[in-house]
Amino acid sequence: MTLKKKIFFAVGPFAIAALFIVGLLYSPIDFIKDPSEKKVHEAASSMSVNVLKGSEIKRQAMESGEYLPFFGSSELSRVNPFHPSVLAKKYDRSYEPFLLGAPGTQSLTHFFMLNSVKKPLENKKVVFIISPQWFVKKGVSDPMYSLFYSPIETYEWLVDLDETDKTDQYVAGRLLEFESVKTDTQLKKMLLKVKNGEELSKADRRKAYYKYKRLRNEDLLFGQIGIVSKNKRIDKQVNKLPDQYNFNELDSLAYKIGQEKTNNNPFEISNGFYSNRIMPMKGKLKDSQKKFNYISSPEYADFEAFLELLDKNNIDAMFVIPPVNKLWSDYTGLSTEMLDDFSKKINYQLTSQGFNNVVDFTDKRGEKYFMEDTIHIGWRGWLEMDTHLQEFLKSNKKPDYKMNPELFFSKEWQTEQYK
Repeated sequence: MTLKKKIFFAVGPFAIAALFIVGLLYSPIDFIKDPSEKKVHEAASSMSVNVLKGSEIKRQAMESGEYLPFFGSSELSRVNPFHPSVLAKKYDRSYEPFLLGAPGTQSLTHFFMLNSVKKPLENKKVVFIISPQWFVKKGVSDPMYSLFYSPIETYEWLVDLDETDKTDQYVAGRLLEFESVKTDTQLKKMLLKVKNGEELSKADRRKAYYKYKRLRNEDLLFGQIGIVSKNKRIDKQVNKLPDQYNFNELDSLAYKIGQEKTNNNPFEISNGFYSNRIMPMKGKLKDSQKKFNYISSPEYADFEAFLELLDKNNIDAMFVIPPVNKLWSDYTGLSTEMLDDFSKKINYQLTSQGFNNVVDFTDKRGEKYFMEDTIHIGWRGWLEMDTHLQEFLKSNKKPDYKMNPELFFSKEWQTEQYK
């Protein structure tokens, strides 16, 4: 065998495979199959980065009508017997929660996730858990936003743009603050136009469309790899619940489990969390949060962008505001007065615009076993949230939003104390 033939047989198959994949990625024809029902079910509880940054699995789920989206962050990973995914499975609810969040996801990431599934969610319902901790001075950090930054969802948003409005201009300007976005020079040029209220040219739209198509094919090819569902954990927790739903019985069980799971510390924090996260640095944490402030933040405007998207697609939402564990905030010096002010401010932003399904648990901060740790909803908290959720899902009342972007995108609102 000649040297050329040896090289061909050694390298040729890899080169052909690479060309085949490149052909699929850049093909204008959809050759790649949609995700299977099994894969979508696995993705629903996974909170995997590739699921959150991708679009096709989420779209397939929402188009099926079988999933209820839960937007949030790290609290969604706390799977106990009263977690929404567990209760839905045990009591044969008409929906399966699709967990859209992970530690570090905030309003801007949620804006793009919602935008990618807005069509199948038109006139439907979603759940959104608001973490007060998002609303720090600078909002979402650059590293955290970059971790969940989704080029496919960003280009899809640009492809769908018709006439730019205040929301589009704000979002474009906000994106330009992040390094992961600014490194894409083509995208940066388009965002500058949108920020300034200029229309994208036909050439811009064509470039955005082809980039979106390539990213979509890439998502279909590789977005299903490495998904690790929480279904086994969910099934394990399902077996701990009684067969018949009875709130009082379940609340007593939640109290009992919470008591058993928090018996190694004085803060009613889960034993594992306390041992691994608190105990090694407990002394340093005393009075460490006295200066924390959730009143001034660009997160309020990021959140408004999400609300504007709900309005444009007539999507009804239930918002949940978790408390902060009072035993813990007393130790760290986190101001309950400031947390109350945050509650008033975010409630005003919601209710003044017609978002009236607000479940505000701020005053539950001292209830036993309502929280699982310092800031995450726990056993009795999930159960109480579920009662509000069932009422929300039963209601046929249509939303009637009255948006006020001039106020809620303004620098004044991002910084001022609610009066």
